[in-house]
Amino acid sequence: MTVTVIGWDGLALAPAAAEAMARATLVTGPDRLLRELGLKDAVPYGEDLLGVLDGHLEHGEGSAAVLAEGDPGFFGVVRELRGHGLRPAVLPAVPLAARAFACAGLNWEDALVVAPEHAGQLGRVVNACRAHHKVGVLCAPGVGPGELARELAPTTPRALIVCEDLGGPAERVTHSRMGEATTRPWKDPDVVLVVDPLHRPQPRSWVAGPRPGPAEWALPGGGLPPEVRAFVLAKLGPRLGDLVWDVGSGSGEIAVECARLGAAVIAVERDEAACARIRRHVLDHGVKVALTRGNAPPALEPLPDPDAVYVGGGGPDVVVACAARRPRSLVCVVRAIEQVPAILDRMREYGYRAEGTQIQAAHFTVLPDGTHGLAPAEPVLVLYGVPAHSE
Repeated sequence: MTVTVIGWDGLALAPAAAEAMARATLVTGPDRLLRELGLKDAVPYGEDLLGVLDGHLEHGEGSAAVLAEGDPGFFGVVRELRGHGLRPAVLPAVPLAARAFACAGLNWEDALVVAPEHAGQLGRVVNACRAHHKVGVLCAPGVGPGELARELAPTTPRALIVCEDLGGPAERVTHSRMGEATTRPWKDPDVVLVVDPLHRPQPRSWVAGPRPGPAEWALPGGGLPPEVRAFVLAKLGPRLGDLVWDVGSGSGEIAVECARLGAAVIAVERDEAACARIRRHVLDHGVKVALTRGNAPPALEPLPDPDAVYVGGGGPDVVVACAARRPRSLVCVVRAIEQVPAILDRMREYGYRAEGTQIQAAHFTVLPDGTHGLAPAEPVLVLYGVPAHSE
């Protein structure tokens, strides 16, 4: 069976697309699309495109035309078909994301585009919006302008541009404040553009989407030796879509490193002078870090659940408060070995497989007699754990 996938963006179909539909023995597509095109004899496929195509195959050979919105090779049905052994011909139209950015008058080579499939992915989408300055969200049930605004406010101010019925007769592009987005009724929004209005334009990059990761991480300087910081980051595993807490942030070195690696980050610090250092550090590296001033554990209560937590300051009570939120990775640094048993016990009580490592680095240096030798740094104890059920 020959399958041709045809993208539609609200404009008249191209001659090649119209010809493919005319010769097809089966025309199928989403119900809304078929209604807008007035194709009464077409078969809507709902959630079961492969089932519709298989049913057509059972009745003999022929060709099928599959309609889709925009570019069906961009978060569309082409991947599904190829994943089941079909090799369709593809006639794309303008993708929804491209149309949304064009309607908003924005360039989008530096944008991140995400396509959640269900409401369970809302948290990862929101974390991507926290970490990235320009995100196009292809809407899904439970992931729309209201849900995004509620999750982002009040720690992450963003401008929302809501695009509804792109290419259709009721096309509407609305610049919405976050408070308005949570109460206004929206009619089947297609794309929400989440934009940081304070972002400073960067030089043109050679790659579309998020910029490549940092050329160097575990930077020198700061309170922790770079060797320890590299180990901490390896255990945290920060990545795009994650939310990391840096509790007892100090100068914010771990927070900034995690943000440079693509994660959304909240730094928690009680000391005002340290908060000022964190702000300077964040500005110096051009990253996004939300700063919460207060004492842990109370300061942690209103924060969204984290994927990974670094505890740079605080005792067992802080570790308990963090473990209770069930991050996939929990890492803490302690200076006194006497604290180790209590912290490991608390982590294990909350279902973590907890371990510890002592790290001591020695650097080559010029000794007083003019020769080169190793100068050992003070050892640092790193305790870390992952939920036991993740093994």
